[in-house]
Amino acid sequence: MCGICGFLKTENSAKQYSVKQIQIMNNKMIHRGPDGEGAWVSEDGMCGLGHRRLSIIDLSEDANQPMSSDNGRIQVVFNGEIYNHREIRAELEKTGQYVWKTDHSDTEVVVHAYEQWGLDCLDKFRGMFAIAIWDARKEKMILIRDRMGIKPLYYTFDENTLVFASEIKALLPLLSHKPVINEKALYDYLSFLCAPGEKTLFEGIYKLRPASWLTCDKKKNIYVNQYYEILDHIQTGLEDASEQEIKNRIIQELQMAVDLRKEADVPVGVFLSGGIDSSTNAALFAQNTSTKVKTFCIGYQWEGNECVENENAYARQMADFCGAEYFEKFITKEEWLDVVPEIIRLQDEPIADPTCASSYYVARLARENGVIVGQVGEGADELFCGYPNWLRFIKSSKVLRGPIPKIIKKSVMDQLYRGKYANSIRSEVIRRNLKDQPVFWSGAEAFYEYEKRMLISPKLNRRIGTYTSFEAIEPAYKRFCNSSGEKSDLTWMGYVDLCHRLPELLLMRVDKMSMGVSLESRVPFLDHKLVELSMGIPQHMKIKGNITKYILKEAVRSVIPDEVIDRKKSGFATPVYNVFMNGLADEMKQEVLHFISETGLLNQNYVLEMVEKGISKNKMWYLYNLAMWYKEYIA
Repeated sequence: MCGICGFLKTENSAKQYSVKQIQIMNNKMIHRGPDGEGAWVSEDGMCGLGHRRLSIIDLSEDANQPMSSDNGRIQVVFNGEIYNHREIRAELEKTGQYVWKTDHSDTEVVVHAYEQWGLDCLDKFRGMFAIAIWDARKEKMILIRDRMGIKPLYYTFDENTLVFASEIKALLPLLSHKPVINEKALYDYLSFLCAPGEKTLFEGIYKLRPASWLTCDKKKNIYVNQYYEILDHIQTGLEDASEQEIKNRIIQELQMAVDLRKEADVPVGVFLSGGIDSSTNAALFAQNTSTKVKTFCIGYQWEGNECVENENAYARQMADFCGAEYFEKFITKEEWLDVVPEIIRLQDEPIADPTCASSYYVARLARENGVIVGQVGEGADELFCGYPNWLRFIKSSKVLRGPIPKIIKKSVMDQLYRGKYANSIRSEVIRRNLKDQPVFWSGAEAFYEYEKRMLISPKLNRRIGTYTSFEAIEPAYKRFCNSSGEKSDLTWMGYVDLCHRLPELLLMRVDKMSMGVSLESRVPFLDHKLVELSMGIPQHMKIKGNITKYILKEAVRSVIPDEVIDRKKSGFATPVYNVFMNGLADEMKQEVLHFISETGLLNQNYVLEMVEKGISKNKMWYLYNLAMWYKEYIA
């Protein structure tokens, strides 16, 4: 786990780059790799690679990066882990073609796997990764992001030079112009709490999409390709399998995913909330290990914190069940407020999920107690339908597809717009249905289209024109509609969140907050083999009656206690209301108003109306996060 960066000058570039520029980029990401750094620039100065190292696998200096092939024609920097690197290495060793410099570095496996199979080597990798390869034979720079988008990779073109890095903050010092807000990305942020797809909040800076690679040569020929599509790999035939067969398959794949993610030469622990997902991680981790697993949990402790239920008691109970070591921390109001500026800085661009504070503190707790790698539970709810509100979307979709004339739907929508439900999901799902759009856009939505048009300024309304945030997810919807698999509402919901909410919000949150304290996070539930299995499980097995996550709950009854499985879902909550009411309300308001006066992008009167009416404190947090990002990175 580390931070990577680099550049490739094209023929028309007049910019001068050297090792100094690589070091500047590296220095912006020290938190991602405090154990060392490396820099390489080609003799002609046309390309370079940089690396900050957090040593996880093969701690020797021989495993430092950038790493080259024996003939020096291939140079690689790599962020992440290839969990099956030993298996791939054994296959490569049988060819007898390679001289190995390291004992068991997965980076060296990447180098030789690319030499052996080219980009087809990606089919063999089981892991999480952001990789940059300079191929001197083809004179191409290749950027790669893992299938699920667990590791981030950003890039931009500045004066005919490709510049890329694991974090945006590493790109900014090399730009020849002042950063500018991407207005359509901002509009999408108001829906999805992040910039979806390849967009970022910075105009001209892009994310490489999950499961994609980008190639660029010195003539600035650029090609982006999606090398993996989950819809093409969903396991088939599961509709004919028995419930017991599917439960056995789930446990088998889960155990494999957890065991693979133990691969490390440093201590590995588990973030434990006491819910089904993290409890399953901890129990499966403990089953095949000779030492006690370290588990970590955080809660909130300050006066008036009645709106968030701490789960520490459940986590302690689960740690006892697993025979694990247990560490916990209760965050005070002062600590929460103190960490806000650091959260904003680490985010790079707004990730308007207030649980960033929880993620940061649990990662820091683990790092302070000697753990360098933490397993987390992200992905299970999206794959197995763990969200109760998804049932309402499924019901709404079914009703709206029924024999209700469009004129009646429109009449109902107009009445809702005129009443207190104008900004509600009730009116929004009808609007979407009338536009022949799916009613579910994402598992995380802030403002709906009707309200966004009131929230943004008249100036931005004119510039946005007829654009809606459906355009951000429309390519995924078209791929889904054209696929050959099950077209159930639940399959769509899982798929769109795999495409957008997970990689660009939840996994970004995990990566940025954990790497902020120099800790690597691993996500067993998003092992691509487990994802392929889960996406093929029929809807009626994931939801039974009103029981969400049914098949996963039944599968893990042999692994964790029933009381953990059957208790009410709580979630990784943050007491935003308490923060708003006790210490941040005035600052939130002032910072948002300052953002409006500086940019003219939001409607000040509507924001003031939101404050006066006490509209959702979460919504004020989303705007505050945006304003503080602007203050940190643009202003």
